[in-house]
Amino acid sequence: MASDLTLPVDGGFLNLRVGAIIEKNGKVLMVRNPAVDYLYSVGGRVSFGETLEQAVLREVREETGVPLGIDRLGFVHEAFFTGDCGKADGKPVQELSFYFYMKTPEDFSPVCGSLSSEGHGESLVWLDPESDVKYFPAFFREELKHPSPGVKHIVTDERIPL
Repeated sequence: MASDLTLPVDGGFLNLRVGAIIEKNGKVLMVRNPAVDYLYSVGGRVSFGETLEQAVLREVREETGVPLGIDRLGFVHEAFFTGDCGKADGKPVQELSFYFYMKTPEDFSPVCGSLSSEGHGESLVWLDPESDVKYFPAFFREELKHPSPGVKHIVTDERIPL
């Protein structure tokens, strides 16, 4: 199996990630992990040798149990933050993520059986983007209200000074 594209760099990590925007009835499908206090998008790290599209299709299938098609690329996200679990805990992380809008059929019924990279059982949650729940990426809260036909580039910096 190919390695995830998480590379150690100068005491921190560089991640290459894909995310899926799966919407139904005004809600977006997110992942809950008991090890962290926030929800995050369906998706994960790109494996070495995989295209971004191959990675998001694989991640969606792994996390929902259902193969979905890609509608289009919606966002390129550069995120700078301090890791909060696993080998990145307390270390600087630079993450480059590509978020794809997925084609969601009316009868879509996801079943989550996936584990986080640290081995924690994950579950799926249909989230109203207006919810007060903390989730990542936070820009979904505003950007999913009025989708753009083009690709948006977003940069967030949430590093905690060391």
